[in-house]
Amino acid sequence: MAHPVVHAEIRSADPDKTREFFAELFGWKVASEGAFPGYTFIDTGTPEGTYVAISPRQSAEDEVLFFVAVEDVAATLARAEELGGRIVQQAQQVPGTSFGVFTDAQGHKVGVAANG
Repeated sequence: MAHPVVHAEIRSADPDKTREFFAELFGWKVASEGAFPGYTFIDTGTPEGTYVAISPRQSAEDEVLFFVAVEDVAATLARAEELGGRIVQQAQQVPGTSFGVFTDAQGHKVGVAANG
């Protein structure tokens, strides 16, 4: 399986202000609401681009994450941990997708996601 970057998120303490900022800067628009309150998918103006979302924080800090496509989120998180990484957000399920977040051995946060 190839492992492309399939999704990017901006997780913010104030997602409304974050959406306003990027709307003014890049002309981004809210495309649709996500699976939980305050989570929105963004129309960046090109159908070929990576999916982008702006959401409330899911940890103590604002962050920008990219998500890599994998076959099994839990197995990938476990493997990252075996390689010296740390699981930040355990595998979670939302309609149609599972996802999780880990850090590599140097502390860089990366998300993984799988359909289903």
